[in-house]
Amino acid sequence: MTDADVVRGVHHVGATVADMDAALAFWEAFLDVRARFRGLLSRPYLGRSVGHPGVEIDAAIVDLPGGSVLELLDYHLDGRAQGDDDTKHPGNVHLCLDVADAGAAFARAVSLGARPVNPDGPVEVDSGPNRGARVAYLRVHDGISVELFQRPG
Repeated sequence: MTDADVVRGVHHVGATVADMDAALAFWEAFLDVRARFRGLLSRPYLGRSVGHPGVEIDAAIVDLPGGSVLELLDYHLDGRAQGDDDTKHPGNVHLCLDVADAGAAFARAVSLGARPVNPDGPVEVDSGPNRGARVAYLRVHDGISVELFQRPG
């Protein structure tokens, strides 16, 4: 096995949610798709792998455009707490979606309950490798950060 064989690609992006129904209401409407899977996961391997033996997780799989997958996880455990959703904090992760029209995608997300970081909407990238692109950050359910990225041109 060579170093190039170690990582072959992205399998999925996972997000822990407080309310699966609310999370799916946003993602299914925003992406105009239905979750391809929803079920309760509770096998012993799961608890061992995530560090919470005996856990039950309400899980859903939503296909993202381009072939990626969004995995939503609602852990059925006591002691869960919402963290600060600001992207400045170490450990914060965001999902960046490639969109044809950042303004239209921004309006759609906001109409579905997303909270814009910049209420004025997408801004133009004025330097660097993405010069000319338009971007906007939003917070969706549970403070999850989503970046909308419209390629330059």
